[in-house]
Amino acid sequence: MIRAIIFDLDGTLVDTEPLHFKGFSEVLAAEGIKLDREDYFRRLIGYTDRECFSVVLREHGRDPTPPLIDALVARKAARYMELIHGEDLFYPAAQEFVRQCARRYPLVLATGTLRAEAELILHRAGLRELFIEIVAAEDVERSKPAPDSFLMALVHLQAHTEYGPPIRQSECLVIEDTVAGIEAAHAAGMKVLAIAHTVPANALAGADLVLPSLAETDLDEVLRLLED
Repeated sequence: MIRAIIFDLDGTLVDTEPLHFKGFSEVLAAEGIKLDREDYFRRLIGYTDRECFSVVLREHGRDPTPPLIDALVARKAARYMELIHGEDLFYPAAQEFVRQCARRYPLVLATGTLRAEAELILHRAGLRELFIEIVAAEDVERSKPAPDSFLMALVHLQAHTEYGPPIRQSECLVIEDTVAGIEAAHAAGMKVLAIAHTVPANALAGADLVLPSLAETDLDEVLRLLED
């Protein structure tokens, strides 16, 4: 039985992955490195900013020293904030789906993006109060496909005793859009609904259920299919 829902953000609720790519590519271009769009969406999507910069720098023979990574992350974060300013980022029906879920379940956001970015996006949409907590890139040592962010989300859920007996991993539904997210959720012992917003549906076959978009997702039908 599902008792809690954990949402990913980028690519699941909001169409921000192209903006993340733009931020990465512009910052790396200033370092003399060209970031290939297809390679980013095939291989690097879902990485934290620190991990993405570290991987790309190493592949181009550069030493990803902490001061350099810190500087690149700060520049990318500033550019990303400019890119999302005033933009309608949510996928069709995503906001209403979150509200529908919140009427029935406690929600946590587990994202590889920075906390300030996630907070801004949710506050601007009037959704922040629907999530009991945000687990962001700064909050975990390892990002997806490691299970750390989802396990931390579970800790936050279990801290709220008003939901009855402690919620178990198997009672959490994760809603994700990447292979790394699916692997992370399963490693945490949770069920996964994959939404094919950014990755072809056939690449997400490892999820417990795959649907084309949140606009075509009915919560009752999802719960029924997961219980079968």
